[in-house]
Amino acid sequence: MPTISMKGQQMPASPIRKLVPYAEEAVKKGKHIYYLNIGQPDIKTPEIALKAVKESNIDVIAYSRSEGSEVYRQKISAYYSKHDIQVAHDDIVVTTGGSEALLFAFGSIMDVDDEIIIPEPFYANYNGFSTASGVKVVPVISKIENNFALPPIEEFEKLITPKTKAILICNPGNPTGYLYSKEEIQKLAAIVKKHDLFLIADEVYREFTYDGNTHYSVMQETGLDDHTIMIDSVSKRYSMCGARVGCLVSKNKALIQTVLKFAQARLSPPTLAQIASEAALDTPQSYFDAVNKEYVERRNTLISELQKIDGVKVAKPKGAFYCIVELPVKNSDDFAQWLLEHFDVDGETIMVAPAGGFYSTPGVGINQIRIAYVLKKESLIKAVNILKEALKVYNK
Repeated sequence: MPTISMKGQQMPASPIRKLVPYAEEAVKKGKHIYYLNIGQPDIKTPEIALKAVKESNIDVIAYSRSEGSEVYRQKISAYYSKHDIQVAHDDIVVTTGGSEALLFAFGSIMDVDDEIIIPEPFYANYNGFSTASGVKVVPVISKIENNFALPPIEEFEKLITPKTKAILICNPGNPTGYLYSKEEIQKLAAIVKKHDLFLIADEVYREFTYDGNTHYSVMQETGLDDHTIMIDSVSKRYSMCGARVGCLVSKNKALIQTVLKFAQARLSPPTLAQIASEAALDTPQSYFDAVNKEYVERRNTLISELQKIDGVKVAKPKGAFYCIVELPVKNSDDFAQWLLEHFDVDGETIMVAPAGGFYSTPGVGINQIRIAYVLKKESLIKAVNILKEALKVYNK
């Protein structure tokens, strides 16, 4: 029998999606599930984006340019300018989601066995992208005790080797909701310049910041043009996860030319989704104001309810719509599966994402889960009550 590649065998399963078969079985048994495991907002997609596709008069759904429509990239550039990020349209390559942008970045700056430093816990697919690229993740552990703040720069310096090519952050963070301060970005800027590294910033949650905090982009930092790579996406900003449109942004011309070769190899990003994404850029600020207000209320409701459960520890997010929760259990994978297979309250249960998959250090985070607060407040209250009752039963 032909063999599967070592790369394929080492490819990690998604901690967010791997429990889907158990959820499907639970639904077949008549259970109602509150899905806290995946960052699929229930916020409506802006009507302006949907209307653009419905009213499009194109006769052929043709290839677009490999780097994305020039008109769309010009509008993206104008959008960034409103956020004090000055980039030209030819500093932008449109991609099939932020995921492809990350794969293009990894492929453009790293070879097999090169290393990338990432503060953990981090978006689980960073592990998958690294495996697919033959790249080694070198983690810097941030901790729930200090709300997942950036580890001391000295911790980064200890890990830099001749194989180190980049530092990757998610800002605001998935799965922690941590928002990096301007001072923290400047510290990272200093270290990448000192050691001649790239700084990759996944900024897909830029609009979602709370409590008067503001987002500071790596692209706003001066003197860093050759070092910075920004990853972006329409998925969360406009509640358009299925559009699969993102982009990679950099003022490093050699990098953009290299990324373009990867883009040409996959031909083009999706045409209809670019039409929707271009229209979405005209979404009024009132949309984001309302969404942010809703997420703050959901966050506050979730944190308040979780803090009522004995033995539960939770970090308070400053952005995005996730939080890490530490549970009084030994193994959250086992607990999450048990919730779907063996537990319910009046026919209802919850689906969570075990947090071990958001780390690359073995054994870390195995008693934690990630919760996405993408449900209405009433549903979040019910879901946390189910969690509370489940812990009582499970720990017996």
